Amino acid sequence: MEERIFGFDTQTVIHIVAQAFNVLLLFVFAALLVLVTLALLMYLRSKEVRRETAIIRQSLGEALRAQRIRCNMTQEFVAEALGVSRQAVSKWENGTSDPSTSNLIALAKLYGVSAEELLRGIG
Repeated sequence: MEERIFGFDTQTVIHIVAQAFNVLLLFVFAALLVLVTLALLMYLRSKEVRRETAIIRQSLGEALRAQRIRCNMTQEFVAEALGVSRQAVSKWENGTSDPSTSNLIALAKLYGVSAEELLRGIG
């Protein structure tokens, strides 16, 4: 005697479950495709934001370099005064990285200007 589940033979139940699983996989694939597409669109639309960020970093770096030169200081002197490496000061001035808030305040104090003045020309 053949086993029946909900009135269906075992083969039919297996077939129904397999079809349901295929539909579920198709739905998951479609959802992933939509998410990847949305992420890609967000990335492409962020090009302007990334460009503005690069300009801001460059502007901050230019301001930091101008203030250091105005004060007749070397990168080595600034680094030693702040307790950071000369490479860190160089990265800040080149726009490769930004100083932390505490370092920005320390730079402003070292240069005899306000942190606001360092940031004023940015953007």
